[in-house]
Amino acid sequence: MTTTRMPTFTGTLLTPGAPGYDDARRVWNGAIDRRPAFIARCRHADDVAAALGFARRHDLAVAVRGGGHSIPGWSVCDGGLVVDLTAMKEVRVDPSSRTAVVQPGVNWGEFDAAAQQHGLATPGGEISHTGIAGLTLGGGIGWLSRMHGLACDNLIAAEVVTADGEIVGVDDATDPDLMWGLRGGGGNFGVVTSFTYRLHEVGPVPGGVVFFPGERAPEVLRLYRDLGAVAPRELSLVAVQVTAPPAPFVPEDLRGRPVAGLSAAWFGDPDEGERVLSPLRAALGRPAIDLLGVLPYCALQQSVDASAPWGMAAHVKSDFLDELDDAALDTLAEHAAQRSHPASHVLVRRLGGAIADVSSDATAFAHRRAAHMTTIVGVWDPGSDPASEIDWARRTWASTRRLACGTYVNHLEDEGAARVREAYPVATFERLTALKTRLDPANVFRHNQNIPPSAG
Repeated sequence: MTTTRMPTFTGTLLTPGAPGYDDARRVWNGAIDRRPAFIARCRHADDVAAALGFARRHDLAVAVRGGGHSIPGWSVCDGGLVVDLTAMKEVRVDPSSRTAVVQPGVNWGEFDAAAQQHGLATPGGEISHTGIAGLTLGGGIGWLSRMHGLACDNLIAAEVVTADGEIVGVDDATDPDLMWGLRGGGGNFGVVTSFTYRLHEVGPVPGGVVFFPGERAPEVLRLYRDLGAVAPRELSLVAVQVTAPPAPFVPEDLRGRPVAGLSAAWFGDPDEGERVLSPLRAALGRPAIDLLGVLPYCALQQSVDASAPWGMAAHVKSDFLDELDDAALDTLAEHAAQRSHPASHVLVRRLGGAIADVSSDATAFAHRRAAHMTTIVGVWDPGSDPASEIDWARRTWASTRRLACGTYVNHLEDEGAARVREAYPVATFERLTALKTRLDPANVFRHNQNIPPSAG
């Protein structure tokens, strides 16, 4: 079949067999292979409204695609219509007001580059090809979050196309309840076609990563915990358990072997950076790999892109955790060492700082007091049997469940309603349900980590 157009629709409607269809249905997670009946590549909000009208008339399931980085592949559906926002790429930065208006097809690398032309940034994802839309709507945790909060905390206005096709501009004055829901409630309430962000001054960043042989992982994890417990909010800290790549900066005897590391970024006084980061170099003796230095912010944001390439087949498990005890650190190190694919890895991120400054009921993202977040990523080669790495990821995740105090909606797989409920405290979920009932009573936007409307 060939490319067709819908009345009043100025974008492109792709159907199976049309040029570009197969590329348009591919998403980041190479484990996902879905075939929608239609892909509506939109240019502006009116196109989104027209596409939703088409879906209503033909009783089609709707998926919404921004960056295509949804871990369980909610960006694409079988047999329905994909509202594809990837062509909506405008970024308008106003350095005088320190704000930016960004369309939903933009990824964090593109946004960072535009904002950094003015020495500015807002908290965003740490994989630069992640879309701004899904990450912001689910919360948005990244390098800047301890200093300046979540991506959603810096969202100050939005343009939203509702389930019935109405295009509305919202902020805290016009619809505070919807703004509350957009700050962590995911894509449950409409298609956001424009995001307005608050920006912050961000210059070159002291930071980087040090690695030690994998057998020292328990020591590395303890250092991560102890440094993080007293770290000022200017310091962002992540413990990593990965396989050393065959890269020039890796000693030959470590290539292909497990390593444990500490990644850090300092957003305070640059003169203080070396002093604050010195324990990473000194506390455990000389690192096997030392990549600490001063990075341009965009380089920091792209520094781990190679760990999550487009098309990687992956299964992710994650939780927020209370303070980590020695037993939890030991079991995490033990389970991490059992991974078999070289791209599988375990991360533990220190939270707190500005994230915890916000009241738990001020946004739909409510798990503000968590100390840590685990991210366990099982990887396999597309087309191979995923069972062993999925099982490894689940076992590793289960090993620290006793300390879990909620989960991050952006890191959920298709894990069912009970796990979605873990992303939101009871009162938050009830308020989200009421908002969903008001804005989308038919649950048009259900191809997501779904908040169902009330049955009555």
